[in-house]
Amino acid sequence: MSSDFVNSMEWRISENPVDYHTAVQEMEDRAAAVAAGQEPELVWLLEHPHVYTTGTSAKKTDVLNALCPVIETGRGGQVTYHGPGQRVVYLVLDLNKRGRDVRAYVHALEEWIIQALEKLGITCDRRDGRVGLWVQRTDTTDDKIAAIGVRVKKWITLHGIAINLAPDLSYYQGIVPCGITEHGVTSIHNQGQQIPMQELDKALQETFHTIFA
Repeated sequence: MSSDFVNSMEWRISENPVDYHTAVQEMEDRAAAVAAGQEPELVWLLEHPHVYTTGTSAKKTDVLNALCPVIETGRGGQVTYHGPGQRVVYLVLDLNKRGRDVRAYVHALEEWIIQALEKLGITCDRRDGRVGLWVQRTDTTDDKIAAIGVRVKKWITLHGIAINLAPDLSYYQGIVPCGITEHGVTSIHNQGQQIPMQELDKALQETFHTIFA
C-alpha cells in the first residue's frame, strides 16, 4: 500500500439527502481506492430519502407494509429504515491497519455511539443478543435508538451506523425492525433532547478518535 494515505482520513458531511444507490456506489468505489492505497479512509455523514434496506439476514416477511422503496443490500443484518432526520454514517476504514477483527470493529462502533450520545445527555447501551444501541423504556422493554450494519471486503469496511435524531418514526410500522417485535424504536428528540443535526455531528467527531485512534 502506498504510504501517502496511511495516516490520513476524509470527513465528509452531505447537506442534502443522498440517494441510497448513489451512496453505495460511492462507498464501493472508495473502498477499492482505499485498498489500492489511492485514497484516504472516509467517514461520511449523510441522510437518505425514505427507504427500507434489507441485509443479508433479512426475511421477506419482515416488510409488513412497504411505505417507501425496499432495497436489498450487501450489509449484514435484517430490515431497517433510513430517512430524513436520521444521521447515517458510512465508514470506509482499512482494518488491515486497525486489526483484522470484525467483532472488535462492531464493538468499537457501538462504543462510539454510546460515548457520542452520552455527550448529548442520552444513556444508551448494548443488549445481549440484539444488535444496535438501546434506551431502556420500562423494566422489560427497550427502544432502539441506533442501528449498525456493516460489510467488510478485503478488510475494508463499508456501510456503518444510523442514529435516529428526529426521523418520522411511523415508517418503522411498515417493517419488523431488525427482526425484533417485542421492543420499540425511539429517537434523540423523542428522548427530550431537541438538538440540531450539527450538534450530533459534533459529538460524533469529538468522540471518534478516542475509539478509532
